[in-house]
Amino acid sequence: MQRRNWNKNNMKVISKQRNSRMCIVCGMDNPVGFRAQFYNMEDGSVMTPFRYRSEHQSFPQRVHGGLIATMLDEMGLRAMWAKGSEDVFGVTMSMEVKYRKPVPYEEDLLGRGIVVKDTPKFSVITSEIFDRRGILLANAELKYMKLEVGRIAQDVNPHEEMCYLIEDDVKEILF
Repeated sequence: MQRRNWNKNNMKVISKQRNSRMCIVCGMDNPVGFRAQFYNMEDGSVMTPFRYRSEHQSFPQRVHGGLIATMLDEMGLRAMWAKGSEDVFGVTMSMEVKYRKPVPYEEDLLGRGIVVKDTPKFSVITSEIFDRRGILLANAELKYMKLEVGRIAQDVNPHEEMCYLIEDDVKEILF
Protein backbone atom coordinates (compact mmCIF):
# COMPACT_ATOMS: atom_id res chain seq x y z
CA MET A 1 0.00 0.00 0.00
CA GLN A 2 1.57 3.26 -1.11
CA ARG A 3 1.07 5.97 1.47
CA ARG A 4 2.44 9.48 1.26
CA ASN A 5 4.53 10.85 4.07
CA TRP A 6 1.32 11.71 5.85
CA ASN A 7 2.13 14.19 8.57
CA LYS A 8 -1.49 15.30 8.80
CA ASN A 9 -0.45 18.93 9.00
CA ASN A 10 -2.64 21.80 7.98
CA MET A 11 -1.41 23.54 4.86
CA LYS A 12 -2.37 27.18 4.44
CA VAL A 13 -4.72 28.24 1.65
CA ILE A 14 -3.42 31.33 -0.16
CA SER A 15 -6.44 31.94 -2.42
CA LYS A 16 -9.29 30.24 -4.20
CA GLN A 17 -9.69 29.63 -7.92
CA ARG A 18 -12.77 30.33 -10.01
CA ASN A 19 -15.28 27.71 -11.14
CA SER A 20 -16.84 27.44 -14.56
CA ARG A 21 -20.37 26.97 -15.76
CA MET A 22 -20.25 23.56 -17.49
CA CYS A 23 -16.85 21.88 -16.99
CA ILE A 24 -17.34 18.25 -15.89
CA VAL A 25 -14.89 18.85 -13.03
CA CYS A 26 -15.58 22.39 -11.79
CA GLY A 27 -18.80 23.40 -13.55
CA MET A 28 -21.39 24.64 -11.11
CA ASP A 29 -24.20 24.39 -13.69
CA ASN A 30 -23.31 20.85 -14.82
CA PRO A 31 -25.81 18.44 -13.23
CA VAL A 32 -23.47 15.43 -13.53
CA GLY A 33 -20.21 17.26 -12.79
CA PHE A 34 -17.96 16.96 -9.74
CA ARG A 35 -18.38 20.66 -8.77
CA ALA A 36 -14.87 20.62 -7.29
CA GLN A 37 -13.48 23.71 -5.56
CA PHE A 38 -9.76 24.46 -6.03
CA TYR A 39 -7.42 26.19 -3.59
CA ASN A 40 -3.97 27.70 -4.18
CA MET A 41 -1.73 26.45 -1.40
CA GLU A 42 1.25 27.91 0.42
CA ASP A 43 3.68 25.43 -1.21
CA GLY A 44 2.64 26.48 -4.74
CA SER A 45 0.38 23.47 -5.29
CA VAL A 46 -3.34 23.35 -5.90
CA MET A 47 -5.64 21.20 -3.76
CA THR A 48 -9.26 20.14 -3.94
CA PRO A 49 -11.20 18.27 -1.30
CA PHE A 50 -13.90 16.54 -3.37
CA ARG A 51 -16.21 13.55 -3.77
CA TYR A 52 -17.23 11.49 -6.72
CA ARG A 53 -20.90 10.52 -6.72
CA SER A 54 -22.54 7.23 -7.61
CA GLU A 55 -23.27 8.65 -11.09
CA HIS A 56 -19.50 8.49 -11.68
CA GLN A 57 -19.14 4.74 -11.16
CA SER A 58 -17.85 2.16 -13.58
CA PHE A 59 -18.41 -0.96 -11.50
CA PRO A 60 -20.26 -0.81 -8.15
CA GLN A 61 -18.13 0.85 -5.45
CA ARG A 62 -15.60 2.17 -7.98
CA VAL A 63 -15.22 5.37 -9.96
CA HIS A 64 -14.77 5.08 -13.72
CA GLY A 65 -11.07 5.25 -14.66
CA GLY A 66 -11.73 7.89 -17.29
CA LEU A 67 -13.28 10.17 -14.68
CA ILE A 68 -10.30 9.60 -12.37
CA ALA A 69 -8.03 10.64 -15.26
CA THR A 70 -10.30 13.64 -15.88
CA MET A 71 -9.72 14.95 -12.35
CA LEU A 72 -5.97 14.32 -12.60
CA ASP A 73 -5.96 16.24 -15.89
CA GLU A 74 -7.92 19.18 -14.46
CA MET A 75 -5.38 19.50 -11.67
CA GLY A 76 -2.74 20.04 -14.36
CA LEU A 77 -4.21 23.32 -15.55
CA ARG A 78 -5.18 24.26 -12.00
CA ALA A 79 -1.57 23.71 -10.86
CA MET A 80 -0.39 26.09 -13.60
CA TRP A 81 -2.89 28.64 -12.27
CA ALA A 82 -1.63 28.13 -8.70
CA LYS A 83 1.91 28.78 -9.86
CA GLY A 84 1.10 31.77 -12.01
CA SER A 85 -2.18 33.30 -13.07
CA GLU A 86 -5.67 32.26 -14.16
CA ASP A 87 -4.89 34.00 -17.46
CA VAL A 88 -2.59 31.09 -18.44
CA PHE A 89 -4.31 28.43 -20.53
CA GLY A 90 -3.09 25.29 -22.18
CA VAL A 91 -3.88 21.87 -23.52
CA THR A 92 -2.75 18.46 -22.40
CA MET A 93 -0.02 17.07 -24.64
CA SER A 94 0.46 13.84 -22.74
CA MET A 95 -0.65 12.21 -19.53
CA GLU A 96 0.61 9.05 -17.89
CA VAL A 97 -1.87 7.78 -15.30
CA LYS A 98 -1.19 5.16 -12.66
CA TYR A 99 -4.22 3.63 -10.96
CA ARG A 100 -2.92 2.46 -7.58
CA LYS A 101 -6.12 1.47 -5.73
CA PRO A 102 -9.84 1.46 -6.50
CA VAL A 103 -11.21 4.98 -6.13
CA PRO A 104 -14.50 4.99 -4.21
CA TYR A 105 -17.45 7.27 -4.77
CA GLU A 106 -19.43 8.96 -1.97
CA GLU A 107 -16.24 9.29 0.11
CA ASP A 108 -14.09 12.33 0.89
CA LEU A 109 -11.00 12.50 -1.32
CA LEU A 110 -8.17 14.98 -1.76
CA GLY A 111 -6.67 15.99 -5.09
CA ARG A 112 -3.33 17.75 -5.39
CA GLY A 113 -1.40 19.08 -8.36
CA ILE A 114 1.97 20.80 -8.53
CA VAL A 115 4.11 22.11 -11.36
CA VAL A 116 7.47 20.32 -11.37
CA LYS A 117 8.92 21.97 -14.49
CA ASP A 118 7.92 25.19 -16.18
CA THR A 119 9.07 26.96 -19.35
CA PRO A 120 7.46 29.81 -21.28
CA LYS A 121 5.68 27.32 -23.59
CA PHE A 122 5.31 24.10 -21.56
CA SER A 123 4.68 22.79 -18.04
CA VAL A 124 5.12 19.38 -16.45
CA ILE A 125 2.74 18.67 -13.59
CA THR A 126 2.35 15.88 -11.06
CA SER A 127 -1.21 15.30 -9.88
CA GLU A 128 -2.51 12.88 -7.27
CA ILE A 129 -5.70 11.66 -5.64
CA PHE A 130 -5.62 10.47 -2.01
CA ASP A 131 -8.19 9.06 0.32
CA ARG A 132 -8.56 10.74 3.71
CA ARG A 133 -6.17 8.25 5.33
CA GLY A 134 -3.40 9.46 3.02
CA ILE A 135 -3.36 6.44 0.73
CA LEU A 136 -2.44 7.32 -2.84
CA LEU A 137 -5.23 6.06 -5.10
CA ALA A 138 -4.11 7.42 -8.48
CA ASN A 139 -1.50 9.77 -9.86
CA ALA A 140 -0.37 11.21 -13.16
CA GLU A 141 2.43 13.07 -14.86
CA LEU A 142 1.08 15.60 -17.35
CA LYS A 143 2.71 17.69 -20.02
CA TYR A 144 0.84 20.86 -20.92
CA MET A 145 1.43 23.19 -23.83
CA LYS A 146 0.54 26.79 -22.97
CA LEU A 147 -1.77 28.39 -25.54
CA GLU A 148 -3.82 31.53 -25.89
CA VAL A 149 -7.54 30.92 -25.42
CA GLY A 150 -8.29 31.82 -29.06
CA ARG A 151 -6.12 28.92 -30.20
CA ILE A 152 -8.02 26.48 -27.97
CA ALA A 153 -11.59 27.54 -28.78
CA GLN A 154 -13.02 30.24 -31.04
CA ASP A 155 -15.20 33.06 -29.72
CA VAL A 156 -14.94 32.05 -26.06
CA ASN A 157 -14.45 34.55 -23.29
CA PRO A 158 -12.78 32.62 -20.45
CA HIS A 159 -13.92 35.20 -17.91
CA GLU A 160 -17.56 34.56 -18.86
CA GLU A 161 -17.12 30.77 -18.67
CA MET A 162 -15.02 30.88 -15.46
CA CYS A 163 -17.57 33.14 -13.82
CA TYR A 164 -18.03 31.70 -10.33
CA LEU A 165 -15.82 32.66 -7.42
CA ILE A 166 -17.45 30.84 -4.54
CA GLU A 167 -16.35 32.40 -1.29
CA ASP A 168 -15.96 30.16 1.74
CA ASP A 169 -14.06 30.11 5.00
CA VAL A 170 -11.49 27.42 4.10
CA LYS A 171 -8.15 28.70 5.41
CA GLU A 172 -6.26 25.41 5.68
CA ILE A 173 -6.42 21.90 4.25
CA LEU A 174 -5.16 18.86 6.12
CA PHE A 175 -2.35 17.26 4.13
